[in-house]
Amino acid sequence: MMKTHTRLASFSALTLAALLGVGMPLWAADGDQALLDKAKQLFKPLPESAALENTALTPTRVALGKALFFETRVSADGRLGCVTCHSPSYFGADTLALSVGVQGKVLPRNASTVFNTPLLVAQHFGGNRATVEEQAVKALLSPLAYGNTSYEQVEKKLVQLGYQPWFDKAYPGEAKSLSADNWGKAIGAFERTLLTPAPFDQFLKGDTQAMSRQAKLGLEQFMAVGCAGCHSGVAVGGQMYQKFGVTQDYWLATGSTPKEAFKGYDKGRFHDTKNEADAFIFKVPQLRNVAVTPPYFHDGSVATLPQAVRIMAQLQLGKTLSNEEVTHIVAFLESLTGNIPADFAQAPVLPVAPH
Repeated sequence: MMKTHTRLASFSALTLAALLGVGMPLWAADGDQALLDKAKQLFKPLPESAALENTALTPTRVALGKALFFETRVSADGRLGCVTCHSPSYFGADTLALSVGVQGKVLPRNASTVFNTPLLVAQHFGGNRATVEEQAVKALLSPLAYGNTSYEQVEKKLVQLGYQPWFDKAYPGEAKSLSADNWGKAIGAFERTLLTPAPFDQFLKGDTQAMSRQAKLGLEQFMAVGCAGCHSGVAVGGQMYQKFGVTQDYWLATGSTPKEAFKGYDKGRFHDTKNEADAFIFKVPQLRNVAVTPPYFHDGSVATLPQAVRIMAQLQLGKTLSNEEVTHIVAFLESLTGNIPADFAQAPVLPVAPH
C-alpha cells in the first residue's frame, strides 16, 4: 500500500479503488453501463461553476481579472504576466519544460495549465499556495515571477496604467478598491471561469457514446491498473499529495537532472516545509487536458504522453504496461481534452496609461 498524503480524505484513493473493486475489468463483459457505473464511483463531471462560496463571479470582476491576467506592464521588466506561462495558444500552458520568468530567469518547475486549477487541492507542485487568489497575489513579489519589491509598488503601477476606474467599478464602495488583495481576487474570479468540459464529462453524465471504444477500453484499464488510485475526482487528479517514485528514485526513469534551485534533485514539498517526511512528495497533477499540455512532470522531463504513462505505471505502481495498454490509456486521456474557453481565446483591450 502506498503512503498517501492528502487533505481531503482519511484514507487513500487507492484503498477506495480496492474497495470498489476497480481491479476487476468489467467493460468488455458487461457493457457501457457497467463501465459508467464503475467510473461514477471514482470520477465526477466538471461543475457549472468554480466560484468560491458566497462570492459571485460578477462580469466586472471577471473582466478586470482577465485584463490583469494578460497585463505584463506590472512586472519588474514590463514583459511578464500570467499569460506568459499560461497562453491561450497552448491550452493555458506554455510547452516549455521550465518556464521563463522575469528578466529571463528560468523557473525551477514546469508551468501547469491554468484550466480547471481552482478545483485542485492547492496550487503549484509543492502545494505552497492554497488558492488561485493567493497564488496571484504572491506571484507579484516573487523574484522569479513578477519581481516587484512591494505591494505598494504594484498598486502605484496599476494607478499609473489607468486601472483605478476598473477597480472602482469591480469593487464599488470599498475604501481602497485598487489593492494587491483585489488584484488576486479579480484574477481568481477570471481563472474560476476557465473550466473545460470534455467528452469524458458527457460520458459521466450518461452519454455512453461520447467516448470512442478505444477510450472506453483505456478508462477500464486506467481503473484496473491502479491509475485512479491517485488520479480520480472531478479533475482526474489534483486532490492529494503523493510520493513521486514509489518503486525507485524518479530521476532513474524520467532522466531528470539536479537543479541549483533545489541543491540537488527536486524534493517536492520538502523545500517548503523542511520536513523530511515530505521529501519527494508532490501534488498529484490533474489529468484534464493532459494530452495537449506537454511536456510532463514537475520538471518537464518527459516529452510524450505514452512515455509519461509508462513511467507512471513503473514508478508508482511497479507495473510494466504493454503497448496496447498504453495506447488505450492514452486514448482515454485524450477524452479529457476540452475546448479552450471562448473568453480566454480573445485577448482583452487593456487600459492606456494616462499622460
